[in-house]
Amino acid sequence: MSDSECYDKNEFPGGGLSKESRLSLESLAVHGATPFEPVTGSITAPIYQTSTFRHPALGESTGFDYSRVVNPTRTELEKTVALLEGGKHGLAFATGMGAISTLIKLYHPGDHIIVSEDLYGGTYRLFNEYYREYGYLFSWVDTSDFNRIEKNLRPETKALFIETPSNPMMKVTDIRRCAELIHSRGGHLVVDNTFLSPWFQNPLALGADLVIHSGTKYLAGHNDTLSGFIVHSSDALLETLQNIQKSEGASLSPFDSWLTLRGIKTLGLRMEKHEKNALLIASWLRGHERVEKVFYTGFEDHPQYVLSQNQARGSGGMISFYLKNPADVPVLLRSIKLILFAESLGGVESLLTYPLIQTHQAIPEAMRLSAGVNDRLMRLSVGIEHANDIIADLDSALSQCKKENK
Repeated sequence: MSDSECYDKNEFPGGGLSKESRLSLESLAVHGATPFEPVTGSITAPIYQTSTFRHPALGESTGFDYSRVVNPTRTELEKTVALLEGGKHGLAFATGMGAISTLIKLYHPGDHIIVSEDLYGGTYRLFNEYYREYGYLFSWVDTSDFNRIEKNLRPETKALFIETPSNPMMKVTDIRRCAELIHSRGGHLVVDNTFLSPWFQNPLALGADLVIHSGTKYLAGHNDTLSGFIVHSSDALLETLQNIQKSEGASLSPFDSWLTLRGIKTLGLRMEKHEKNALLIASWLRGHERVEKVFYTGFEDHPQYVLSQNQARGSGGMISFYLKNPADVPVLLRSIKLILFAESLGGVESLLTYPLIQTHQAIPEAMRLSAGVNDRLMRLSVGIEHANDIIADLDSALSQCKKENK
Protein backbone atom coordinates (compact mmCIF):
# COMPACT_ATOMS: atom_id res chain seq x y z
CA MET A 1 0.00 0.00 0.00
CA SER A 2 1.45 3.37 -0.98
CA ASP A 3 1.36 6.51 1.15
CA SER A 4 -1.31 7.92 -1.14
CA GLU A 5 -3.72 5.02 -0.62
CA CYS A 6 -6.54 5.59 1.83
CA TYR A 7 -8.45 3.91 4.60
CA ASP A 8 -12.15 4.13 5.33
CA LYS A 9 -12.81 6.47 8.23
CA ASN A 10 -15.40 5.39 10.77
CA GLU A 11 -18.26 7.68 11.60
CA PHE A 12 -18.02 9.40 14.97
CA PRO A 13 -20.67 11.63 16.51
CA GLY A 14 -20.16 15.37 16.58
CA GLY A 15 -17.04 16.39 14.54
CA GLY A 16 -16.11 13.08 12.96
CA LEU A 17 -15.99 12.58 9.23
CA SER A 18 -18.55 10.29 7.66
CA LYS A 19 -17.63 6.68 6.96
CA GLU A 20 -17.78 7.45 3.24
CA SER A 21 -14.89 9.90 3.61
CA ARG A 22 -11.47 8.58 2.68
CA LEU A 23 -8.21 10.15 3.80
CA SER A 24 -4.55 9.39 3.25
CA LEU A 25 -2.53 7.91 6.08
CA GLU A 26 -0.74 11.24 6.44
CA SER A 27 -3.99 13.14 6.91
CA LEU A 28 -5.37 10.55 9.33
CA ALA A 29 -2.28 10.97 11.50
CA VAL A 30 -2.76 14.74 11.60
CA HIS A 31 -6.50 14.82 12.24
CA GLY A 32 -7.06 11.57 14.11
CA ALA A 33 -10.39 9.83 14.45
CA THR A 34 -12.24 13.04 15.37
CA PRO A 35 -10.88 16.22 13.70
CA PHE A 36 -12.43 18.56 16.29
CA GLU A 37 -14.28 18.42 19.59
CA PRO A 38 -17.94 19.08 18.74
CA VAL A 39 -19.00 21.29 21.66
CA THR A 40 -16.22 23.88 21.69
CA GLY A 41 -14.68 23.23 18.28
CA SER A 42 -11.28 22.49 19.81
CA ILE A 43 -9.03 21.05 17.11
CA THR A 44 -7.07 19.02 19.66
CA ALA A 45 -8.61 16.31 21.79
CA PRO A 46 -9.24 17.63 25.33
CA ILE A 47 -7.49 16.00 28.27
CA TYR A 48 -10.28 14.51 30.37
CA GLN A 49 -8.22 14.43 33.56
CA THR A 50 -10.86 12.73 35.68
CA SER A 51 -11.16 9.41 37.41
CA THR A 52 -14.95 9.13 37.27
CA PHE A 53 -18.06 10.45 35.51
CA ARG A 54 -21.52 11.50 36.70
CA HIS A 55 -24.50 9.30 35.79
CA PRO A 56 -27.64 11.18 34.67
CA ALA A 57 -29.89 8.76 36.55
CA LEU A 58 -30.12 5.19 37.77
CA GLY A 59 -29.55 2.87 34.83
CA GLU A 60 -28.35 5.72 32.61
CA SER A 61 -24.82 6.51 31.46
CA THR A 62 -23.08 8.97 29.18
CA GLY A 63 -20.98 6.04 27.94
CA PHE A 64 -18.22 6.97 30.37
CA ASP A 65 -18.26 5.63 33.91
CA TYR A 66 -14.73 5.22 35.26
CA SER A 67 -11.45 6.15 33.57
CA ARG A 68 -9.76 2.82 34.15
CA VAL A 69 -12.46 1.34 31.93
CA VAL A 70 -12.95 4.11 29.37
CA ASN A 71 -11.88 7.74 29.06
CA PRO A 72 -12.70 10.11 26.18
CA THR A 73 -9.06 11.12 25.57
CA ARG A 74 -7.91 7.51 25.50
CA THR A 75 -10.86 6.52 23.31
CA GLU A 76 -9.84 9.11 20.72
CA LEU A 77 -6.29 7.73 20.73
CA GLU A 78 -7.46 4.13 20.46
CA LYS A 79 -9.64 4.95 17.46
CA THR A 80 -6.83 6.92 15.84
CA VAL A 81 -4.24 4.14 16.16
CA ALA A 82 -6.77 1.61 14.88
CA LEU A 83 -7.38 3.79 11.83
CA LEU A 84 -3.66 4.10 11.14
CA GLU A 85 -3.25 0.31 11.30
CA GLY A 86 -6.32 -0.31 9.17
CA GLY A 87 -7.93 -2.12 12.12
CA LYS A 88 -11.39 -1.99 13.65
CA HIS A 89 -10.53 -1.93 17.35
CA GLY A 90 -7.72 -0.40 19.40
CA LEU A 91 -6.78 -0.66 23.07
CA ALA A 92 -4.29 1.69 24.74
CA PHE A 93 -2.15 0.62 27.70
CA ALA A 94 0.26 2.24 30.12
CA THR A 95 3.18 0.51 28.35
CA GLY A 96 3.87 -1.90 25.52
CA MET A 97 4.47 -4.62 28.09
CA GLY A 98 1.02 -3.97 29.52
CA ALA A 99 -0.40 -4.60 26.05
CA ILE A 100 1.53 -7.88 25.67
CA SER A 101 0.52 -9.04 29.15
CA THR A 102 -3.13 -8.50 28.23
CA LEU A 103 -2.79 -10.22 24.88
CA ILE A 104 -1.17 -13.37 26.30
CA LYS A 105 -4.28 -13.96 28.42
CA LEU A 106 -6.18 -14.85 25.27
CA TYR A 107 -4.43 -18.20 25.70
CA HIS A 108 -4.41 -20.77 28.48
CA PRO A 109 -1.96 -22.98 30.38
CA GLY A 110 -0.92 -25.80 28.07
CA ASP A 111 -1.20 -23.66 24.94
CA HIS A 112 1.93 -23.41 22.83
CA ILE A 113 3.16 -20.16 21.27
CA ILE A 114 6.04 -19.82 18.79
CA VAL A 115 7.97 -16.60 19.39
CA SER A 116 10.74 -14.84 17.43
CA GLU A 117 14.00 -15.65 19.20
CA ASP A 118 15.41 -12.26 18.23
CA LEU A 119 13.12 -9.92 20.13
CA TYR A 120 13.00 -7.37 22.91
CA GLY A 121 14.40 -8.86 26.12
CA GLY A 122 11.48 -7.63 28.21
CA THR A 123 9.08 -9.76 26.16
CA TYR A 124 11.30 -12.79 26.68
CA ARG A 125 11.44 -12.12 30.44
CA LEU A 126 7.66 -11.79 30.68
CA PHE A 127 7.01 -15.01 28.80
CA ASN A 128 9.84 -17.14 30.17
CA GLU A 129 10.04 -16.05 33.80
CA TYR A 130 6.35 -15.55 34.49
CA TYR A 131 3.87 -17.05 32.03
CA ARG A 132 5.96 -20.20 31.59
CA GLU A 133 5.56 -20.71 35.35
CA TYR A 134 1.77 -20.63 34.84
CA GLY A 135 1.95 -23.49 32.31
CA TYR A 136 2.21 -21.63 29.02
CA LEU A 137 4.52 -23.29 26.47
CA PHE A 138 6.93 -21.25 24.33
CA SER A 139 9.34 -22.08 21.52
CA TRP A 140 11.95 -19.49 20.58
CA VAL A 141 12.58 -19.66 16.85
CA ASP A 142 14.36 -17.71 14.12
CA THR A 143 11.08 -16.81 12.43
CA SER A 144 12.88 -15.32 9.42
CA ASP A 145 13.42 -19.00 8.49
CA PHE A 146 9.96 -20.30 7.63
CA ASN A 147 11.09 -23.93 7.75
CA ARG A 148 12.03 -23.53 11.41
CA ILE A 149 8.54 -22.26 12.21
CA GLU A 150 6.98 -25.30 10.54
CA LYS A 151 9.30 -27.68 12.41
CA ASN A 152 8.30 -26.19 15.76
CA LEU A 153 4.55 -26.50 15.28
CA ARG A 154 2.72 -28.71 17.76
CA PRO A 155 -0.90 -29.83 18.04
CA GLU A 156 -1.29 -27.35 20.92
CA THR A 157 0.23 -24.38 19.00
CA LYS A 158 -2.24 -21.51 19.29
CA ALA A 159 -0.25 -18.48 18.11
CA LEU A 160 2.81 -17.12 16.37
CA PHE A 161 4.27 -14.01 18.02
CA ILE A 162 6.76 -12.27 15.75
CA GLU A 163 8.80 -9.09 15.64
CA THR A 164 9.55 -7.93 12.11
CA PRO A 165 12.01 -6.36 11.65
CA SER A 166 13.41 -8.05 14.73
CA ASN A 167 15.06 -6.37 17.68
CA PRO A 168 18.00 -5.88 17.38
CA MET A 169 19.23 -7.96 14.40
CA MET A 170 16.78 -6.56 11.82
CA LYS A 171 15.61 -9.96 10.58
CA VAL A 172 12.41 -9.92 8.52
CA THR A 173 9.66 -12.51 8.88
CA ASP A 174 7.15 -13.28 6.14
CA ILE A 175 3.86 -12.03 7.59
CA ARG A 176 1.65 -13.44 4.84
CA ARG A 177 3.08 -16.97 5.04
CA CYS A 178 2.93 -16.97 8.82
CA ALA A 179 -0.71 -15.89 8.72
CA GLU A 180 -1.64 -18.65 6.27
CA LEU A 181 0.20 -21.25 8.33
CA ILE A 182 -1.27 -20.45 11.73
CA HIS A 183 -4.76 -19.81 10.34
CA SER A 184 -4.75 -23.29 8.81
CA ARG A 185 -4.47 -24.54 12.40
CA GLY A 186 -7.05 -22.15 13.87
CA GLY A 187 -4.50 -19.95 15.66
CA HIS A 188 -3.54 -16.27 15.71
CA LEU A 189 -0.68 -14.33 14.21
CA VAL A 190 0.54 -11.55 16.50
CA VAL A 191 2.95 -8.97 15.06
CA ASP A 192 4.94 -6.46 17.06
CA ASN A 193 5.03 -3.53 14.63
CA THR A 194 6.98 -1.12 16.84
CA PHE A 195 10.08 -0.78 14.64
CA LEU A 196 8.30 0.30 11.45
CA SER A 197 5.11 1.84 12.88
CA PRO A 198 1.88 1.94 10.85
CA TRP A 199 3.54 4.49 8.58
CA PHE A 200 5.74 1.85 6.96
CA GLN A 201 3.95 -1.44 7.66
CA ASN A 202 0.39 -2.64 8.31
CA PRO A 203 0.42 -6.29 9.40
CA LEU A 204 -3.38 -6.62 9.56
CA ALA A 205 -3.55 -5.99 5.81
CA LEU A 206 -1.08 -8.85 5.35
CA GLY A 207 -3.16 -11.33 7.35
CA ALA A 208 -2.10 -10.75 10.96
CA ASP A 209 -4.80 -11.02 13.63
CA LEU A 210 -3.37 -8.73 16.29
CA VAL A 211 -0.80 -5.94 16.15
CA ILE A 212 1.25 -4.82 19.14
CA HIS A 213 2.97 -1.47 19.57
CA SER A 214 5.16 0.08 22.15
CA GLY A 215 3.65 3.50 21.55
CA THR A 216 6.47 4.93 23.64
CA LYS A 217 8.60 4.65 20.52
CA TYR A 218 7.69 6.01 17.08
CA LEU A 219 4.00 6.67 17.69
CA ALA A 220 4.60 9.12 20.55
CA GLY A 221 7.98 9.94 19.09
CA HIS A 222 9.48 12.38 21.61
CA ASN A 223 10.86 10.27 24.45
CA ASP A 224 8.47 11.95 26.87
CA THR A 225 5.77 9.37 27.55
CA LEU A 226 5.03 5.65 27.79
CA SER A 227 2.21 3.83 26.02
CA GLY A 228 1.29 0.51 24.42
CA PHE A 229 -1.37 -0.74 22.00
CA ILE A 230 -3.24 -3.74 20.71
CA VAL A 231 -5.00 -3.28 17.37
CA HIS A 232 -7.25 -5.88 15.75
CA SER A 233 -10.45 -6.30 13.75
CA SER A 234 -12.07 -9.20 15.59
CA ASP A 235 -15.47 -8.55 17.14
CA ALA A 236 -15.16 -11.97 18.80
CA LEU A 237 -12.02 -10.92 20.70
CA LEU A 238 -13.09 -7.37 21.54
CA GLU A 239 -15.04 -7.98 24.75
CA THR A 240 -12.45 -10.41 26.10
CA LEU A 241 -9.57 -7.98 25.56
CA GLN A 242 -11.55 -5.07 27.02
CA ASN A 243 -12.41 -7.12 30.11
CA ILE A 244 -8.79 -8.09 30.65
CA GLN A 245 -7.71 -4.47 30.24
CA LYS A 246 -10.19 -3.11 32.77
CA SER A 247 -9.59 -5.98 35.20
CA GLU A 248 -5.79 -5.66 35.22
CA GLY A 249 -5.94 -1.88 35.18
CA ALA A 250 -3.00 -1.17 32.86
CA SER A 251 -4.97 1.48 30.96
CA LEU A 252 -3.22 4.52 29.54
CA SER A 253 -3.75 7.76 31.48
CA PRO A 254 -5.57 10.74 29.91
CA PHE A 255 -2.47 12.94 29.84
CA ASP A 256 -0.26 10.24 28.30
CA SER A 257 -3.03 9.56 25.79
CA TRP A 258 -2.96 13.23 24.82
CA LEU A 259 0.83 13.27 24.52
CA THR A 260 0.72 10.23 22.23
CA LEU A 261 -2.01 11.82 20.10
CA ARG A 262 0.14 14.93 19.79
CA GLY A 263 3.11 12.86 18.72
CA ILE A 264 1.13 10.97 16.10
CA LYS A 265 0.31 14.20 14.28
CA THR A 266 3.89 14.35 12.97
CA LEU A 267 4.36 10.59 12.50
CA GLY A 268 4.70 10.78 8.72
CA LEU A 269 7.20 13.62 8.74
CA ARG A 270 9.28 11.99 11.43
CA MET A 271 9.32 8.50 9.91
CA GLU A 272 10.43 9.82 6.54
CA LYS A 273 13.26 11.76 8.19
CA HIS A 274 14.28 8.81 10.38
CA GLU A 275 14.54 6.61 7.31
CA LYS A 276 16.40 9.14 5.18
CA ASN A 277 18.95 9.66 7.94
CA ALA A 278 19.25 5.94 8.67
CA LEU A 279 20.17 4.99 5.12
CA LEU A 280 22.88 7.67 5.00
CA ILE A 281 24.31 6.69 8.38
CA ALA A 282 24.12 2.95 7.78
CA SER A 283 25.99 3.39 4.49
CA TRP A 284 28.63 5.53 6.22
CA LEU A 285 29.07 3.02 9.05
CA ARG A 286 29.54 0.26 6.48
CA GLY A 287 32.69 1.94 5.22
CA HIS A 288 34.27 2.61 8.60
CA GLU A 289 37.41 0.72 9.51
CA ARG A 290 36.29 -0.03 13.08
CA VAL A 291 32.89 -1.42 12.06
CA GLU A 292 32.66 -5.08 11.05
CA LYS A 293 29.07 -5.35 9.83
CA VAL A 294 25.94 -3.21 9.61
CA PHE A 295 22.38 -4.56 9.83
CA TYR A 296 19.75 -2.44 8.04
CA THR A 297 16.76 -3.68 6.06
CA GLY A 298 17.23 -0.91 3.50
CA PHE A 299 20.39 -2.51 2.09
CA GLU A 300 19.79 -4.42 -1.14
CA ASP A 301 22.05 -7.25 0.07
CA HIS A 302 20.05 -7.73 3.28
CA PRO A 303 19.01 -11.43 3.33
CA GLN A 304 15.30 -10.53 3.36
CA TYR A 305 15.47 -7.32 1.34
CA VAL A 306 12.97 -8.46 -1.30
CA LEU A 307 10.54 -9.69 1.36
CA SER A 308 10.88 -6.41 3.24
CA GLN A 309 10.11 -4.46 0.08
CA ASN A 310 7.05 -6.62 -0.55
CA GLN A 311 5.45 -6.25 2.86
CA ALA A 312 6.61 -2.82 4.03
CA ARG A 313 6.70 0.65 2.51
CA GLY A 314 10.05 1.57 4.05
CA SER A 315 12.98 0.43 6.15
CA GLY A 316 12.62 2.75 9.14
CA GLY A 317 15.20 4.33 11.38
CA MET A 318 16.77 1.40 13.25
CA ILE A 319 20.34 0.24 12.62
CA SER A 320 22.48 -2.35 14.39
CA PHE A 321 26.18 -2.90 13.84
CA TYR A 322 29.12 -4.94 15.04
CA LEU A 323 32.28 -3.22 16.13
CA LYS A 324 35.45 -5.13 15.27
CA ASN A 325 36.92 -4.72 18.74
CA PRO A 326 34.85 -5.23 21.92
CA ALA A 327 37.20 -2.83 23.70
CA ASP A 328 35.74 -0.05 21.56
CA VAL A 329 32.30 -0.42 23.18
CA PRO A 330 32.91 1.58 26.39
CA VAL A 331 34.98 4.16 24.53
CA LEU A 332 32.28 4.72 21.93
CA LEU A 333 29.53 5.01 24.52
CA ARG A 334 31.36 7.62 26.60
CA SER A 335 32.65 9.57 23.58
CA ILE A 336 29.40 10.26 21.73
CA LYS A 337 28.04 13.75 22.40
CA LEU A 338 25.08 14.48 20.12
CA ILE A 339 23.92 10.88 20.15
CA LEU A 340 22.76 9.83 23.61
CA PHE A 341 23.70 6.57 25.33
CA ALA A 342 20.26 5.43 26.47
CA GLU A 343 17.71 2.67 26.22
CA SER A 344 14.56 2.97 24.11
CA LEU A 345 14.16 4.02 20.49
CA GLY A 346 11.94 5.84 18.05
CA GLY A 347 12.24 9.34 19.47
CA VAL A 348 13.41 12.47 17.69
CA GLU A 349 16.78 12.23 19.45
CA SER A 350 19.35 9.68 18.25
CA LEU A 351 19.98 7.01 20.89
CA LEU A 352 22.75 4.42 21.05
CA THR A 353 22.05 1.25 23.02
CA TYR A 354 24.24 -1.67 24.06
CA PRO A 355 21.79 -4.61 23.86
CA LEU A 356 23.98 -7.08 25.75
CA ILE A 357 23.52 -5.25 29.07
CA GLN A 358 20.48 -3.09 28.41
CA THR A 359 17.59 -4.39 26.31
CA HIS A 360 18.61 -8.07 26.13
CA GLN A 361 20.22 -8.84 29.47
CA ALA A 362 17.30 -11.11 30.46
CA ILE A 363 17.90 -13.42 27.51
CA PRO A 364 20.19 -16.42 28.18
CA GLU A 365 23.66 -16.20 26.65
CA ALA A 366 23.21 -19.16 24.30
CA MET A 367 19.98 -17.72 22.91
CA ARG A 368 21.51 -14.25 22.58
CA LEU A 369 24.48 -15.57 20.67
CA SER A 370 22.27 -17.73 18.46
CA ALA A 371 20.32 -14.62 17.51
CA GLY A 372 23.52 -12.64 16.94
CA VAL A 373 23.58 -10.47 20.06
CA ASN A 374 27.23 -10.48 21.13
CA ASP A 375 29.56 -8.19 23.07
CA ARG A 376 30.31 -6.08 19.97
CA LEU A 377 26.74 -5.32 18.93
CA MET A 378 25.44 -1.74 19.06
CA ARG A 379 21.89 -0.61 18.27
CA LEU A 380 21.34 2.87 16.91
CA SER A 381 17.94 4.55 16.87
CA VAL A 382 18.51 7.26 14.29
CA GLY A 383 16.84 10.55 15.21
CA ILE A 384 15.76 13.49 13.09
CA GLU A 385 18.86 15.64 13.65
CA HIS A 386 20.88 16.60 10.56
CA ALA A 387 22.49 13.42 9.22
CA ASN A 388 25.88 15.11 8.88
CA ASP A 389 25.86 16.00 12.57
CA ILE A 390 25.08 12.41 13.55
CA ILE A 391 27.84 11.11 11.29
CA ALA A 392 30.31 13.66 12.65
CA ASP A 393 29.53 12.56 16.20
CA LEU A 394 30.04 8.89 15.32
CA ASP A 395 33.23 9.72 13.45
CA SER A 396 34.67 11.61 16.39
CA ALA A 397 33.74 8.86 18.86
CA LEU A 398 35.15 6.11 16.65
CA SER A 399 38.33 8.13 16.18
CA GLN A 400 38.66 8.17 19.96
CA CYS A 401 38.29 4.38 19.89
CA LYS A 402 41.19 4.20 17.48
CA LYS A 403 43.37 6.37 19.75
CA GLU A 404 42.69 4.27 22.83
CA ASN A 405 42.58 0.81 21.24
CA LYS A 406 45.24 0.77 18.53
